[in-house]
Amino acid sequence: MNDNKALKWILDGSGKRRAVLISFDVLCFVLMDIFYYFIALRASSSVPVEETRVFLVNSAIQLALVFAFRAAFNIYKNVWRYSNTKVYFTLVVSDGLAGVTSLIIIRLLNFAFPGVYYGLWQAATVGALTALVTLMSRFAYIILHKKSSVKNSDKKRVPVVLVGAGRLGSYLAGDLKNNPNSGFLPVFFVDTDPSKIGNRVSGLRVYDPKNAQNQIELLGIRDVIISIAQKTEDDIAELYYHYRDMGCKVKVYDSLVSSQSGQAVLREFTIEDLLFRKPIDVAEKHTNTYYNGKTVLVTGGGGSIGSELCRQIAACEPKKLIIFDIYENNAYDIQQELVRTYGKDLDLAVEIGSVRDTERLETLFSDHKPDVVFHAAAHKHVPLMENSPGEAIKNNVLGTYNTANAAEKHGVEKFILISTDKAVNPTNVMGASKRLCEMVVQCRTDSKTCFAAVRFGNVLGSNGSVIPLFKKQIAEGGPVTITDKRIIRYFMTIPEASQLVIGAGAMAKRGELFVLDMGKPVRIYDLAVNMIKLSGLEPGVDIEIKEIGLRPGEKLYEELLMQNETLDKTENDLIFIERDTPYTREQVEEKLSVLKDSLDGRLTVKEAVAITVPTYRDPETVNKNAAESQEMKLAGV
Repeated sequence: MNDNKALKWILDGSGKRRAVLISFDVLCFVLMDIFYYFIALRASSSVPVEETRVFLVNSAIQLALVFAFRAAFNIYKNVWRYSNTKVYFTLVVSDGLAGVTSLIIIRLLNFAFPGVYYGLWQAATVGALTALVTLMSRFAYIILHKKSSVKNSDKKRVPVVLVGAGRLGSYLAGDLKNNPNSGFLPVFFVDTDPSKIGNRVSGLRVYDPKNAQNQIELLGIRDVIISIAQKTEDDIAELYYHYRDMGCKVKVYDSLVSSQSGQAVLREFTIEDLLFRKPIDVAEKHTNTYYNGKTVLVTGGGGSIGSELCRQIAACEPKKLIIFDIYENNAYDIQQELVRTYGKDLDLAVEIGSVRDTERLETLFSDHKPDVVFHAAAHKHVPLMENSPGEAIKNNVLGTYNTANAAEKHGVEKFILISTDKAVNPTNVMGASKRLCEMVVQCRTDSKTCFAAVRFGNVLGSNGSVIPLFKKQIAEGGPVTITDKRIIRYFMTIPEASQLVIGAGAMAKRGELFVLDMGKPVRIYDLAVNMIKLSGLEPGVDIEIKEIGLRPGEKLYEELLMQNETLDKTENDLIFIERDTPYTREQVEEKLSVLKDSLDGRLTVKEAVAITVPTYRDPETVNKNAAESQEMKLAGV
């Protein structure tokens, strides 16, 4: 039975490879034993028959123990060409333990053969030599295998220059050189460190940036990878433009990807990189703790922001997560994603309905009894809401009013409204409707429910934003359309926006209007240019950029959110509170009455907006004086 198990262990899996390795290692052990016998024993004089017999017994014991320990440590289950230092260390430990054990057994046997003391040196010498030869054979195999594989693939791989010869660059160089499937063959490094210039790192010559440019042109290299661990937004902007202007395709080797994998990845430049600033991380440790064990409702949970809110809330281990959306396809998509990710570990409910429907909201809140509500359901498309202003009032303003009332009635702990920078001095119905939403939640300072609003700018890649539009237009061969070359916007990523909302929700106390430091504004024209170039095309040559004129209600710039004189700091350096005197409930009810009159046709919606939102302004007047604004000057327009 034991013989069958041993045979199964040897032939299990890739049996031929394992049998060859074991046979080779047995041969190595025998050769080292013979070497020791003739060098250590026969060098001085002839060896008595008794000592030879003891030597053979010792050898048999040590041979059996070496391979028994290797089997116990799964040494022969490793694929050696993919092994690492841990595997090598395990082999040394295994053989060391085998040597010590054999020495103990041999010493015990020596009591039966007094005067024979060759066990100590034999066990130590033969064991060390066997481990050394085994390791050398594995190293030789790895080197020969890599050289063979790499040599055959070199002609098919694209030559690439690595910018950054530090730890990250060195690791990447080794990985690319030794991986025949990488698609890239590193040629040399570029670095500004004087101690590295002219020397070699990972076998590659290091050039300074000036000489590197000559080498790139001389060798006709068209691919560059930025492999710098500590890089600022200014660094990445300078490097990207420098090598792009040389006609190179620029990639980045990023050591700071997802916290889940913690692995470095080689990737293309993304739209987020085009902002040339580090992604804002507003997450705090206590944020996750706050949502842990709570029932959380996300209205508009299938949208761009809503779905990301659901992802991040799910990671906080809530008691229950409820997705509420009018559009079932989006809700289904995020539902399936969360089910795949969390399975039964997440109590997830998906409800279809509209925030306009008070009866549906009553059922929703009564059935699920949420502790926290994130209100992301809204119409947000500016030109469409200019054409259908009544829908913006019904869905955005009255929908928020209905949801806030239901939250208050059912004792919700916190209600967080997702707002926009377009609510600041709005020039369109959508922005004005969101300002009215802010009024609806801010007036409830006397409520047991904590109401707050979060205001941020445009979200990269969200539904209806310019990024998906530009991608589609580039894929179709152009033209890429922009409303005006002067137009600027503040941008943030979807995860950044969601983190802000979740962080603000955790710290909200009563009626706050939170805003985020979003950095410098970005020209939409610059985004279009860079997106075309990232696609490997040339603006104005391969793809035309066409101005089509400002759309109804659109202004050249959005208001600067970070007006220091009107802001209070929070515990998070990136989140601020706008000092804004809220309206009373009575005043808000009066405004809602005016808006309802407009829906009944007693006056136009835009007339009602002008009455109810004192900061509402005519877009043509704003655009006419745009050049004098602080925002346009900040963007250099």
